[in-house]
Amino acid sequence: MMIRGTTRVFGIFGHPVDHSLSPLMHNAAFRALGMDAVYVPFAVAPVRLGEAVAALRALRIAGVNVTIPHKETVLAYLDEVDAAARLIGAVNTVHNRDGYLVGYNTDGTGLIRSLAADLAFDPAGKRVLLLGAGGASRAALVALAETGAAWIGVANRTRPKAENLVAEFRDHFPGTDFAVLDLAASALAAVCPSVNLLLNGTSIGLKGEVFDALPWQQLNRAAVVCDIVYRSPDTPLVMTARSRGHRATGGLGMLIAQGEAAFRIWTGQEPPAGVMRQALAR
Repeated sequence: MMIRGTTRVFGIFGHPVDHSLSPLMHNAAFRALGMDAVYVPFAVAPVRLGEAVAALRALRIAGVNVTIPHKETVLAYLDEVDAAARLIGAVNTVHNRDGYLVGYNTDGTGLIRSLAADLAFDPAGKRVLLLGAGGASRAALVALAETGAAWIGVANRTRPKAENLVAEFRDHFPGTDFAVLDLAASALAAVCPSVNLLLNGTSIGLKGEVFDALPWQQLNRAAVVCDIVYRSPDTPLVMTARSRGHRATGGLGMLIAQGEAAFRIWTGQEPPAGVMRQALAR
């Protein structure tokens, strides 16, 4: 790759960021399209976030992804935040429009596209058991409700956090019924027979941890399972689900789909089909 004075620069803000797979994905797409562009990781400490955002304008960096721990705090430094990102309260993509910075959240889009592509699953009219009530679960809840999920049950170890999440969005999505559940086998067993999608929105599984509270025997045999955690090999949740006959997918598809959505926002072009996935498979 030849870097010139005309090369458009994209990147990712995070802390830490050396583990990010995004450079592999986006640089592969740039190469496939013959674009004069490069994607680089920027390690940005939380106390320097304001300076880093200002540098987007000063250095004419065309766009960045935003990851932990900056997704919520970056909103204060942007000129505009689109409606979906404002509702979620987090931004994972920033587009520099000639010095005017616009924030987006493509996590929800990535989830819905992954469910369709990897599991042939449409949330409309379906019942979803969502594990967790943190930032990732928040984005997932909004995306699922916007897509027409009939029922979303939020199970969290800290019940008040789940209650607050549901209370915030219940009136905003009157077409979806919400429930708060304890993350305990007895509570989950009561709803598992009617669940169409089991979705892990926590970080459990990233280091090989397992959910002790899941009553697998009660889970609807036709239910599909999605884990937002990406791990190689698969997370224990995905492996257990498949061993019990459920269609299941990890977070790779969501990672790719949200990256493809960011690519469209920045370039106005469609990333070549399969290129980002192939880059991560090498």
